Amino acid sequence: MPDPAHRARRRRDRRGRGLRGPLLPAGLPAARTRGERFDDLVLDAVEDVERVLDQPLSHIEFAVEDVPPGEPSDVVGEAVPLGRYTPAERGAPARVVVYRRPVETRAGEPAELEDLVHQVVVEQVAHALGTEPERLDPHYRED
Repeated sequence: MPDPAHRARRRRDRRGRGLRGPLLPAGLPAARTRGERFDDLVLDAVEDVERVLDQPLSHIEFAVEDVPPGEPSDVVGEAVPLGRYTPAERGAPARVVVYRRPVETRAGEPAELEDLVHQVVVEQVAHALGTEPERLDPHYRED
């Protein structure tokens, strides 16, 4: 039986090929995960809304979660939410959450995904500001 020190020094797999590294270097766009690309879409949508308002939305915290909280049986007969706005309370800032998996499921293509993320962010920010989504995006709901 080989000693533990021998195992620690071993640099090759059992077929003698050596350790395998990442397929793509971390700096390339293809190396980013689907979640990271989705986060970027949300940030781009927030920047678009800030440009229209001509002011930063620093009083609102933006987040991405994979799925809405709760059991699937909680939304029987209702559509699965794509986003949520939570008003500020007890020192916690107002918060807009975009749910990644439901949005990705609803969008078929990458261009549709970008449009749907933008639409969800516009809806939630409009709700947070107490205004109509059309004020934040003149092309809101156009197909």
